[in-house]
Amino acid sequence: MIGDIRFGILTLQHLPWREEVKRWQMIEDLGFDSIWLADHFVNYMQPNAPWFESWTLLAALANHTNRIRIGTLVSSIPLRNPVLLARQALTVDHISNGRLELGLGAGASGTIDPVYSMIGIEDWNPAERVSRFKETVEIIDKCLRNRVTSFEGQYYRLQDATLAPPPIQQPRPPITIGAMGPRMLQIAAKYAECWNSFGDEQWGAPPGKIVENTRRRNRLLDRYCRDIDREPTSLRRSLLVFGTDAETVFRSQKDFEEVVERYTAIGISELIFYYPYREKLLPTFKKIATDVIPTLR
Repeated sequence: MIGDIRFGILTLQHLPWREEVKRWQMIEDLGFDSIWLADHFVNYMQPNAPWFESWTLLAALANHTNRIRIGTLVSSIPLRNPVLLARQALTVDHISNGRLELGLGAGASGTIDPVYSMIGIEDWNPAERVSRFKETVEIIDKCLRNRVTSFEGQYYRLQDATLAPPPIQQPRPPITIGAMGPRMLQIAAKYAECWNSFGDEQWGAPPGKIVENTRRRNRLLDRYCRDIDREPTSLRRSLLVFGTDAETVFRSQKDFEEVVERYTAIGISELIFYYPYREKLLPTFKKIATDVIPTLR
């Protein structure tokens, strides 16, 4: 097992406000390192169900937590202008007193997410989506590092865009990039402090397939880091526990330890879990957080 492992929780933003606050405070009290929200216009699995906007909710929840790192896993770039997203990140970094983890992703396509037809925004083709993402990350990186930024790209243009005050975290909040394909992994190698993946796009994916995919992407990241003279170990590797593991990880201490060992063995140093789906798993979830996770750090 590798050292300095982190453990985080992803919650879905469908609860009434007061219940969401209680859940986040409980997760913080249990000692987890980070807590995250998803970023979709609706829950695309249940488009008519209750759902709150992630950055608005994140700002409010920042004011009801004290220690835990917070973020979006990951912010969907089709929903926002990149400079507005940088301004949102700057604001939440201040509200949280420097606890923001800035998660960025290219967004799900229209074959998965109905947001494009719902609100009339463009569903970019895969090549354009990644090219726009590259410009977005570059803009956000520059805006959070500098008071005034100009930029001339294929898709976005800035003229003396001013962001003040500077973020609490210097030179800027750490960026987590969600990436699966080679071009996205190259962007992560250049700009991110942390790379995140969920291993496979199919929810029922078996652990073996997720391990295989993640190991392959890890090797690509190492290569892309070396191509730009970056030390590969400077890029944290993070996994959102997905597939069948997501459903069984809090079933028992043995299941949890097996999942942790499976992914730390291939170089993952941050594991993010979905909040337990069923109420009956909560006692085991809490016991793992207080009794097991401290022994694994």
